[in-house]
Amino acid sequence: MGKLFLGLDSSTQSLSAVVIDLDAHKVIYEKSLNFDEALPQFKTKHGVLPNRDALVKHSSPLLWAAALDLLFAQMKKDKVALGKIIAVSGSGQQHGSVYLTEKATETLATLDPKKSLVENLDGVLARKTSPIWMDSSTTKECAEIRKKLGGIKFTASRTGSDTFERFTGPQIRKFYKTEPKAYEKTTSIALVSSFMASLLAGKIAPIDFGDGAGMNLMDIRRKNWNHDALKATAPSLVKKLPLLAPSGHVIGPVSAYFVTKYGLNPEALATTWTGDNPASVIGLGLIKPGQVAISLGTSDTFFGTMADCHTDENGEGHVFGSPTGGYMTLICFKNGSLAREKIREQYKISDWKKFGELVASTPPGNNDGVILPWFETEIVPRSNKAGVRRFNLDEKNAAANCRAVFEAQMLSMRLHSQWMQVAPEKILVTGGASNDRALLQVLADVMNCRVERIEVSKSAALGAALQAAHGWLTATNKNPKWEKIIAGFTKPVPGSEIQPDKKAAKIYDKMVERYAACESDALDVI
Repeated sequence: MGKLFLGLDSSTQSLSAVVIDLDAHKVIYEKSLNFDEALPQFKTKHGVLPNRDALVKHSSPLLWAAALDLLFAQMKKDKVALGKIIAVSGSGQQHGSVYLTEKATETLATLDPKKSLVENLDGVLARKTSPIWMDSSTTKECAEIRKKLGGIKFTASRTGSDTFERFTGPQIRKFYKTEPKAYEKTTSIALVSSFMASLLAGKIAPIDFGDGAGMNLMDIRRKNWNHDALKATAPSLVKKLPLLAPSGHVIGPVSAYFVTKYGLNPEALATTWTGDNPASVIGLGLIKPGQVAISLGTSDTFFGTMADCHTDENGEGHVFGSPTGGYMTLICFKNGSLAREKIREQYKISDWKKFGELVASTPPGNNDGVILPWFETEIVPRSNKAGVRRFNLDEKNAAANCRAVFEAQMLSMRLHSQWMQVAPEKILVTGGASNDRALLQVLADVMNCRVERIEVSKSAALGAALQAAHGWLTATNKNPKWEKIIAGFTKPVPGSEIQPDKKAAKIYDKMVERYAACESDALDVI
């Protein structure tokens, strides 16, 4: 058995663990614990507490703490070699915030293994619940912060993103405005990631550059707290925020609580956690500038890596610090598989294989037929009005509409990622639609680069484990190289590579301009 590292991922609905053997370059254990099923006493649905206001989406920090106890107990039961783990790291759902009282520092340092974490944390929370990334109740606060920072362009250039309802800064501002006494009692504000890291380290953990960038509070270039953003958000905020640190930075040895209770190695290092998206970037193997991954899910997500910081002046894309150094970007397109499924339903297409065959039966460029498949309001580009728009496209032609929806989605990705100033060398694709070669051929042609499919289970937890390894190697002066660390963990599916068709690529070079014009026309009408 080689060097073992533990990665944890506290997502919206579950807590996952991945243990890797770095010397053997393989995952030796993985487990997930669903919050609703394992901890019904917290009364969540899909990890979220019910609320009369549909815009308010909160969860309980005590739920996450209870899940940590349960998962360690399960690992002990499964005879995981916890005594041989040499470093632990993790990731958390981005933007969620936890509010702690002055009691937190002493409590974390003296966690009693005879009690549960929930019992230990009695009196530590200044706010019983945590707003999470799904919360969209802070539109007013977003506008207030954005105005003070000089508008969308300046907000994004300073913090990496425009203000968004789910981001932590607007959530803190709303808390300060609506519950001023509770805000005053708050001595430390954590993210989901740093809260969980604090439990493992037995002390207030830093916030890393990746997750910190999802707050509208961190200077994206200098990687420190931005004074103007803090001032625009809430009073005395700088006193309530922990230090910022690189992902995987060693906080110290793990808390004696986990050593005594579960047999975790007393010499294991607790390291700084990051957000689930930055961790997934490592888990997918995106460690060099120009590497891109696309997740074809309910929403389509475009992940990219940059050496230098470029921000989106339109405020549609996000820039976070990358755990590997440099920067990562995230662009989310709401109408992903949602739109593809709507088209499939509309034309009564039996399965995705048939859908792909229809796409393959039509020519690249679709005879200049374009669709804007905004079945729901869209994030990128910002469209507050749902609706499908067709240009030179016969709605009765099923095959043409199948190709049109996927061409539109890929052209939109190409158009709205240009601000990154990075031409991808290759694209790794995950998600349900990544199994269809006809669709991936369109992607390869539009982006004019090779495409490979990758299947990584629990990419955020895997990324966290790899981050733990890098942190330990750095702390022990081993001069780690990311290429060597991820080797064997992030291999593309054999035989899945697709090369672009050069003739089709030239067609799409021209078509992206036509698509941009169609999009502009539609947005002008809105």
